[in-house]
Amino acid sequence: MSYVGPDFEPPQPRRPRRGPLTVALAALVPGALLGWLVYETVGGSGDGGGSGQATVRSSPPAASSPATEDATAEATDDGKKPDADPTPTASGPLKGKVVVIDPGHNPENFQHPSEINRKVNIGTNWKECDTTGTSTNDGYTEAEFTLDVAHRMRALLEEQGAAVKLTQDGDRPYGPCVDERARIGNEAKADAVVSIHADGSGTGNRGFHVILPGAVHAGSADTRAIVAPSRDLGERVAGRFVAVTGSAPSNYVGDGSGLVTRKDLGGLNLSTVPKVFIECGNMRDSKDAASLTSGAWRQKAAQGISEGIVSFLHG
Repeated sequence: MSYVGPDFEPPQPRRPRRGPLTVALAALVPGALLGWLVYETVGGSGDGGGSGQATVRSSPPAASSPATEDATAEATDDGKKPDADPTPTASGPLKGKVVVIDPGHNPENFQHPSEINRKVNIGTNWKECDTTGTSTNDGYTEAEFTLDVAHRMRALLEEQGAAVKLTQDGDRPYGPCVDERARIGNEAKADAVVSIHADGSGTGNRGFHVILPGAVHAGSADTRAIVAPSRDLGERVAGRFVAVTGSAPSNYVGDGSGLVTRKDLGGLNLSTVPKVFIECGNMRDSKDAASLTSGAWRQKAAQGISEGIVSFLHG
């Protein structure tokens, strides 16, 4: 399986890119060879990709910063904003498709240590409800980053006609817990779910990686039916992320492929619909942090992830 999805004609043509390139691996090559081939193909340049790629027209996000979001909406007794079923806002190639975006962590988690440290069952074992996430050395938090990218993705995908739901929108005091995050995607009968994150590894560790669910069948967890489609989704997201952002696959996990399989994440273990995580970069590395804190780069990240989702949904 290539990182690249089938051709997709957007509703409006994109402006020609400088030096269009085509990423076209014929088959999935294991381990480091795959990552090397993908990265060498795009040459590490930003705004890569050619006319044969699944393309989502880029536009400014509805809200470019989580700090501008109104978090004072009427809440239910447990502090949650009442959920509404996702509904498409436009006609387009994704009309009838449901996408759930899971912005990792919550800007207010740090104020609720007892709640987020509460253990929940993830099938294979028990884990904390959630964590605070990481931040850059200058204090830009992962929770701020993930919510900003989620807003940008929502604008892009709704423009294509998809019904888009966020697991949280800065509208609740903490969480949701990892089991609820999975349940939101399941109950929405999502065609694809992507959880947005940024890593907190050591200096010099750079690049993105996409986390795929492993085959788990324990307790309430059974991922066997979603392993294959989730891999397909993850490969397409990784390929478009490389092409649009110019980022290289992680140099510290994934053997250079940009793909990692895990069985210890509740958000994946408890999912019954195709789902992946993406760690967009390492917030603790100054070079990656320079990208993650750039609004222009975050728009590219949202564009790349969204294009991968579009490619997956078009098969």
